[in-house]
Amino acid sequence: MARRTAQEPEARATPGDERKADRGKRTGTRPLRKLMPYVLRYRARLAMALVALVTAALATLALPLAVRRMIDFGFSDKGSGLIDLYFGMLLAVVGVLALASASRYYLVTWLGERVVSDLRAEVFTHLTRLSPAFYDQAQSGEVMSRLTADTTQIKAAVGASMSIALRNLVLGLGAATMMVVTSPRLSGYVLVAIPVIVLPLVAFGRAVRRRSRTAQDTLADASAFAAEQIGAVRIMQAFTAEQASADHFSGAVERAFEAARSSTAARAVLTAIALFLVFGSVVLVLWTGAQNVLDGTMTPGRLSQFVLYSAFAAGALGELSQVWGEVQQAAGAAERLSELLETKPQITAPEDADALPLPVVGALAFDKVSFAYPVRKGQPVLDKLSFKVAPGERLALVGPSGAGKSTVLQLIMRYYDPDAGVITFDRADISRLDPRALRQQIALVPQDPIVFASSVRDNIAYGSRDADDAAVRRAARLARADGFISAMADGYDTLLGERGVTLSGGQRQRIAIARAILKDAPVLLLDEATSSLDAESEKLVTEALTELMRGRTTIVIAHRLATILHCDRILVLDEGRVVEQGTHADLSAADGLYARLADLQFNTNANG
Repeated sequence: MARRTAQEPEARATPGDERKADRGKRTGTRPLRKLMPYVLRYRARLAMALVALVTAALATLALPLAVRRMIDFGFSDKGSGLIDLYFGMLLAVVGVLALASASRYYLVTWLGERVVSDLRAEVFTHLTRLSPAFYDQAQSGEVMSRLTADTTQIKAAVGASMSIALRNLVLGLGAATMMVVTSPRLSGYVLVAIPVIVLPLVAFGRAVRRRSRTAQDTLADASAFAAEQIGAVRIMQAFTAEQASADHFSGAVERAFEAARSSTAARAVLTAIALFLVFGSVVLVLWTGAQNVLDGTMTPGRLSQFVLYSAFAAGALGELSQVWGEVQQAAGAAERLSELLETKPQITAPEDADALPLPVVGALAFDKVSFAYPVRKGQPVLDKLSFKVAPGERLALVGPSGAGKSTVLQLIMRYYDPDAGVITFDRADISRLDPRALRQQIALVPQDPIVFASSVRDNIAYGSRDADDAAVRRAARLARADGFISAMADGYDTLLGERGVTLSGGQRQRIAIARAILKDAPVLLLDEATSSLDAESEKLVTEALTELMRGRTTIVIAHRLATILHCDRILVLDEGRVVEQGTHADLSAADGLYARLADLQFNTNANG
């Protein structure tokens, strides 16, 4: 039965694949709309922020009214007693304005911090669920740049910038309304000037957003290169490539600087044009108003009121033009994060997923399975591969490099789905199972053991968080790791460096074996589990693994054939197919590929 999982959404959204081709297709602040669900989770805070915002705006808009009445009536002989009253009212309005502005700033900034925290958590959670096919193509450094730098950009915009933008938007609209109430004719002149102001802002805003996206992508490329090089610092220094790496990174940083400079220049031009057009139009309108005062069609107080409202409106528009660039940058960051969130995992649980038969016994079968990695579709790794593993059987996979041995384990773990054929676990098609439920029944010891920058105890209990201290220590003893762990300064509480750099290769391998022992799953996958051990450690760990494999279905991959002599059966793979199978004795006598590999390896060891 042929089966293929759609991979196009994942490939399309992979960072770096098509971003340059897609850049600039979206315009405006449309990507920021996708942040609204995060904002609307906190409707009460949002409502309080809007109330504070409107209150502050109304308090500001009340000031020109008091100024107008003071000018028109307060300086006359009859109204001199009103000056104290007007100034007292102004002081009260200023107090309300101060309290409302402080509340608005706190609430909007709180919303910004809260939204970005939720967004970061959701993006990371989503990243943990993406299939290995995504990471086959994505650069981890760029993904981290999106998770950190882009969310920081959004925080700056959603918090401070959006606070300023909302305040000035409400104030600008209110001031414009009061301008019309104060003098419809002068406001009409302003209305004519609006298209002259807005059209250049829109045009330059798009340019700012495109350049901002370019700057963010260029910085992500530099971050990806730096993460890769630092992660391989020992290889870098071993091949004396420090200067070459530094030169490459310097070039990447310089390109990022040029992209940022271009974005900043566009924002500066946008600000200059906006301020000139806004205040230039205000000057012309006010000159007209001054002529109206001279010919007696407008009082000085009304003109003063109009001047203040126009100044509020112009100031608000000027502030908006300055934060618009930051909002555009946030839109670019939101777009990049949306690409991640819209990426669909290739491997998912069916809506009506089947349940594993209980009790789980660990029977495995491959039926005419063919597979090629998504990044190398034209190069099949497995070709109609078929075999069965009985419950409790110890099966070894051997063969030359590239024969498909590790791919078999990855398909069993359902990191990928086969292009054709069926894989069953206890007679259940694993494509019909929830991947998490399947993986809970499998313990894996990879060829390159992963050790995290946490304590020894946490590393062994990784994936088995409920295990108590006694269980952790027992697993370590079975993996022959308790000796070197107890000799550490803090024992099981010792913090290990990033990727376990403070441990030897053999120690890392035994930590990984202890982790698998603690999981106590019915199926055990060993991918070169003893490859990093010296002869003495290999003997000890092999004894532990022999005990661990009892009663468990075990698949062992090993280039060192001495480690699989006691397996029940050996499959010899070549070019993705089974070319031989049997016991070590049977295969050695058959004079096939296995015999040649064994003869080469054992004779080489004997001669050495």
